[in-house]
Amino acid sequence: MRSQKMSGKQKAAVLLVSLGPELSAEVFRHLREEEIEDLTLEIAGLRKIQPEVRDSVLEEFHDLLMAREYLEHGGIDYARELLEKALGPSKAEDIINRLTASLQVRPFDFARKTDPSQLLNFIQNEHPQTIALILAYLHPEQAGLILSSLPPELQVDVAKRLAKLDRTTPEVLYEIESTLEKRLSAFAVDDYTSAGGIDAAVDILNMVDRTTEKTIIDSLEEEEPELAEEIRKRMFVFEDIITLDDRSIQKVLREVDSKDLAMALKTASEDVASRIYKNMSKRAAEMLKEDMDYMGPVRLRDIEETQQKIVAVIRRLEETGEIVIARGGEDEVIV
Repeated sequence: MRSQKMSGKQKAAVLLVSLGPELSAEVFRHLREEEIEDLTLEIAGLRKIQPEVRDSVLEEFHDLLMAREYLEHGGIDYARELLEKALGPSKAEDIINRLTASLQVRPFDFARKTDPSQLLNFIQNEHPQTIALILAYLHPEQAGLILSSLPPELQVDVAKRLAKLDRTTPEVLYEIESTLEKRLSAFAVDDYTSAGGIDAAVDILNMVDRTTEKTIIDSLEEEEPELAEEIRKRMFVFEDIITLDDRSIQKVLREVDSKDLAMALKTASEDVASRIYKNMSKRAAEMLKEDMDYMGPVRLRDIEETQQKIVAVIRRLEETGEIVIARGGEDEVIV
């Protein structure tokens, strides 16, 4: 099969196989469950990949990645100019057409290139629903800084609306962009545009300071406890344990049952496992590895539940001030 005749999913499968299991696993962590299932089926259906097909897919991926970076930094004209110099007019135009057709230019593109403090002045007097919609299209770091700077009661309202955002019509997006002093470029697509939701709320809350996070979560627990719990569960995942310092990891390990730890490490990355072993005695690490070997096959759901149990321990230790979880939006002072 020639790469020109391959579907997007087939090319993605070839790319993932070419990247190897470790990098592919990192990519999977950023995909939705249905996307992972589709790509897994494509990978399973691949036969021998011819070198020329692999090279063609990798080259196409590199060109699209480069074009997207140009597009984000300087717009379509800037991207076209650089690609023409690097690849020639014909190929540059082909890449630009494919990239803009598949990605479109997301609403509020101008806002993502603007300083958060300026954006705050730009949107803080808008309706909470409008603020939530705009934050959903910003980089999490920008949105986190803005959310932290809003009044506490407005923070909660915006966070709640952000978590509940699903789809917004092109007409609404266009109206908001035009109203906000016509400084944002409107690129409304024909289909509905998805933004917001719990994942977006979690990304942004992970970047705010601890006081802002606690204010929002505590208020949500009173108003909508199920939503608050879902957000809380995603705020710190098991793999994030590598962001803790050694002292904190050791404190966590003292609070966790060895059988739970063995279960949790069944699907953990090598980085996580290494950090865990590093903070244990040699004998304890050997016993833990033996427990994992003797455990045999385990349901993924059981592993995830056990990992979440350990995350709950970490959150509890942070609440009591026994450990510190590094987060954006604040300058940590550790004494």
